[in-house]
Amino acid sequence: MDLTICVLGLLALIVDGIRCQGVYAPPTVRIIHSGHACNVEEERHTERVYTIREGETLELTCLVTGHPRPQIRWTKTAGSVSDRFQDSSVFNETLHIAKIQRTQGGRYYCKAENGLGSPAIKSIRVDVYYLDDPVVTVHQSIGEAKEQFYYERTVFLRCVANSNPPVRYSWHRGREVLTQGSDKGVEIYEPFFTQGETKILKLKNLRPQDYANYSCIASVRNVCGIPDRSVIFRLTNKTASPSIKLLVEDPIVVNPGQTVSLVCITTGGEPPPILTWVSSNDSLPQRSVVKGGTLTLPAITSDEAGVYSCVASNNVGNPAKKSTTIVVRALKKGRFWITPDPYHNDDHIQIGREVKISCQVEATPPEELTFSWLKNGRALRSSERMVITQTDPDISPGTTNLDIIDLKFTDFGTYTCVAALKGGGIPEISIDVNISSTTVPPLFFSFLVPPNLTVPRGKSPLVAREGDTVELECLVSGKPKPIILWSRADKEAPMPDGSMQMESYDGVLRIVNVSREMTGSYRCQTSQYNGFNVKPREAIVELIVQYPPTVEPVFMEMRQGLGRPVVMTCRVLRAHPSRVLRFEWLLSNRLLHAGAFDAQRDETEYTIRSLNRDGWGEYTCNVINEAGAGKCTFQVTGKAYPPEFYYDTYNPLWQNRPRVYGFKLQWTQMNPNAVDRIVAYRLGIRQMGLQRWWEQEIPVDGTINKGELMTHNLTELIKPESYEVRLTPITRFGEGDSAIRIVTYSAPINPHLREFHCSFEEEPICMFTQDKNDDFDWTRHSAATRDTKYTPNTGPSGDHSGSKQGFYMYIETSRPRKEGDQARLISPFFNVAPKNPYGITNPPAYCFGFFYHMYGKHIGTLNAFLKQKGQTASEGLVWSLSGNQGDRWKQAKVSIHPTSSFQVVLQGIRGPGIEGDIAIDDITLEEGECRDPPPNLSAKALSTSCHIWLLCVTLVLTLLEGQR
Repeated sequence: MDLTICVLGLLALIVDGIRCQGVYAPPTVRIIHSGHACNVEEERHTERVYTIREGETLELTCLVTGHPRPQIRWTKTAGSVSDRFQDSSVFNETLHIAKIQRTQGGRYYCKAENGLGSPAIKSIRVDVYYLDDPVVTVHQSIGEAKEQFYYERTVFLRCVANSNPPVRYSWHRGREVLTQGSDKGVEIYEPFFTQGETKILKLKNLRPQDYANYSCIASVRNVCGIPDRSVIFRLTNKTASPSIKLLVEDPIVVNPGQTVSLVCITTGGEPPPILTWVSSNDSLPQRSVVKGGTLTLPAITSDEAGVYSCVASNNVGNPAKKSTTIVVRALKKGRFWITPDPYHNDDHIQIGREVKISCQVEATPPEELTFSWLKNGRALRSSERMVITQTDPDISPGTTNLDIIDLKFTDFGTYTCVAALKGGGIPEISIDVNISSTTVPPLFFSFLVPPNLTVPRGKSPLVAREGDTVELECLVSGKPKPIILWSRADKEAPMPDGSMQMESYDGVLRIVNVSREMTGSYRCQTSQYNGFNVKPREAIVELIVQYPPTVEPVFMEMRQGLGRPVVMTCRVLRAHPSRVLRFEWLLSNRLLHAGAFDAQRDETEYTIRSLNRDGWGEYTCNVINEAGAGKCTFQVTGKAYPPEFYYDTYNPLWQNRPRVYGFKLQWTQMNPNAVDRIVAYRLGIRQMGLQRWWEQEIPVDGTINKGELMTHNLTELIKPESYEVRLTPITRFGEGDSAIRIVTYSAPINPHLREFHCSFEEEPICMFTQDKNDDFDWTRHSAATRDTKYTPNTGPSGDHSGSKQGFYMYIETSRPRKEGDQARLISPFFNVAPKNPYGITNPPAYCFGFFYHMYGKHIGTLNAFLKQKGQTASEGLVWSLSGNQGDRWKQAKVSIHPTSSFQVVLQGIRGPGIEGDIAIDDITLEEGECRDPPPNLSAKALSTSCHIWLLCVTLVLTLLEGQR
């Protein structure tokens, strides 16, 4: 039992080891910047803050690794509530915002996902700095305000400027700097409720010397290079708040099309006030013209009616405001209704009973509305039998009534209601009501025949095919003949024109290009019965729309190799009529198979037992009913799926020479076993911006396995050009689907990052520099090119990763070097930004790490120093080690706490002899305190370990077999 557990544990370890070496990997993300940042602040354990000046260009790049290639998406939160992140997300590596505005500040997220593990997300907060011109406003203390500021009055000068970061204010009187306590008559303070948004200068009991020029200077201390801004206000004994007068009536009633001019003049104020016009409609009409204090509205319309206000401001006291209302005359929406005798509930209006005709219109202004009545074109006056009244405007505005008492034969005729406005200039509205006669049984006489609705025989249910034009019909009778309203009766759904209701004067609803969604019940209903209070009538018409079968799949691509079976299935989802008549399978236009559709099944199949070259092509399955055919299409092909590039934007360079660079192109093949064996890849490459492609074939030996990583080296790429690379798999079928990626020359890594890494693979060595005041230099080398005849038994046999092709830095201790000679390698400057613009309170922590190789009997000393900018003290030693440490790479890590921009210095000191080469590789700088480093196991060591474990497992299994 114990042996079994041991075996299972060992197998689990082996499986984990295999997974560690797998090609497919979940995404990782980090963010770098290349825009116009004035600072990138690394806040400890919380967030990164990117500070930028308003109007500059924001450019953030998301560096992503993972395979398959992750999808990248930029999103934004925080910032202004009304802000829209360009109304969409950005789906590429680089986020570029030109002329950034203050509302675009906030937190930006880069999210990468490729279906493996959880999505990788990194964020950075963008802080937009700005400073607006300050504004000075002047006020007198409450109860002391007069038309002018006389002596013995207290005055407050308030200075306000919008800014980020918070602004600092200073006051000047002439050339004199005013501070709290510098003048007994002056007090400077910040109101508590404003939270530092303003600074007030209080002049107590004005003195002659207080009448002067006052300057308010707003400053953000040159953060992001933003200069100070200032404003000057001249205080005199004539300084006064504004007053104005409108030279127009209130309200102003005009006809549409007139030109209206509103004149506003200032009657007081020092400095001279500035006049502006505002409207209750949020903004002034587009065609309006403002000149000085005059607002002109040419050819005014009803939409431009409203309240217009003239506002005068000179930053002294409160702005002055005067308003007037413009009323544009209008008449619209005339309608009428007839009310039978309220004591009878039937639909007939009878001779000898009372009839009321009501007429209503919408009028502006309502007080100018007048009504008149005509009978057969002649004026009608109010009498005992013909009573004309106007309804109370508060109950039913714009309404007049004609009451006909004791209806007689002589009252038949055409009655006209005429609405007009007293001011004129607006066309009248006339509404005609025709009262006619019809013979009825004795003693009754009716001019109203109630409506009746019927559906013609054979018109319901109405059967049509999809795409036809149909007419739904309701026969209507009655006098007068009403309008018919059509709507859906079976569900809350719009009519064919998109509205909820459609009108018909002849009772016919015509539907062009009818669709299956229009199947259902339709209601025809009488509208308001020509103004009469009559109950509506309705009828129902059923519409049945027949349509061809709906099938799936509509289109499917099926990739298969030669000699393999192919099964195609066409499934019916719905059809009307549901009884399907037959099916047919075709290849191109050649009939393969046909027959009656099995009513017990909802699908039909076609099988190719062994695919040959003639079997490639487009297969069609037609499923047919009375209304037509539904079609499934299958594209049977031997095309290979596209390759998937191994995606890594961190450091794509695999070699680097002064004028050219190379790139290790890596990829896996999507579904390699779906079709015939891939025999080669066609590689195409062209320089970006050029038309010509260079092509070559990459042969493939053997079968490609799923997830197998393939490599091809691209050489002689010209710096710093980018290239488009196209890779196409080839099988017996021919060319498959291509994959394209862009290869971009990788410049040195920006050192102002949350995480810095340098493996010395590039010639610029990550912007490290050699100290000019040391004795000799560090040398960049790889084990493949290094000459070891001068220094046996010392130095590494490969870089930290075990590669003989990889580069590292080392000190060569052969002659003429002598004991004690120093070589110093200095990093670029790294920025350390405070949380606030005024200084650092808690120095951030960084973990400085590197790998070292100190092998040889003459090894001297390796030191690491921290060198801070602006500090006169000498650089501080943070790590040191001396003597032979064995023929292996080891890792060093140390936490540092810089308080300003800093550099790290690596110093190698020669020992007593030539067998003393010291090497370094893979320098890192990460935010936060150092944690215990994870165990490091090279690929070679892992492979050896796996062999040992396998031998162990074999031995254990043998023992178990023996025990049996």
